Amino acid sequence: MRNKYIDAFENAQIAAKNVPEFRAGDTLRVAIRIKEGDKTRIQNFEGVCIARRGSGTGETFIIRKIGANSVGVERIFPIYSESIEDIAVLRRGRVRRAKLFYLRGLRGKAAKIRELRK
Repeated sequence: MRNKYIDAFENAQIAAKNVPEFRAGDTLRVAIRIKEGDKTRIQNFEGVCIARRGSGTGETFIIRKIGANSVGVERIFPIYSESIEDIAVLRRGRVRRAKLFYLRGLRGKAAKIRELRK
């Protein structure tokens, strides 16, 4: 049994943040607020969501993109982080797994995810 004050605080944090519906296989663009010295700027990180885990305010998701020189770059983001400015869903992917860690071993067309058409 959890503390009712902690539950109330977490529910207020979740209600304050507008998070779109997404799952593994979707292509996302995450706008992150980066502080450099006394200035802040927004940097976008765009890639495929390969995993989502946790619940409540501790929920996180992993995004994988192919960076320079065909090197895979992965980042773990807390969904309710203050540093996340915006999460935009660019494409919906049609996958049959909840965790897409197998994409780490694939390159090029083999790593392509079909788009979900409605």
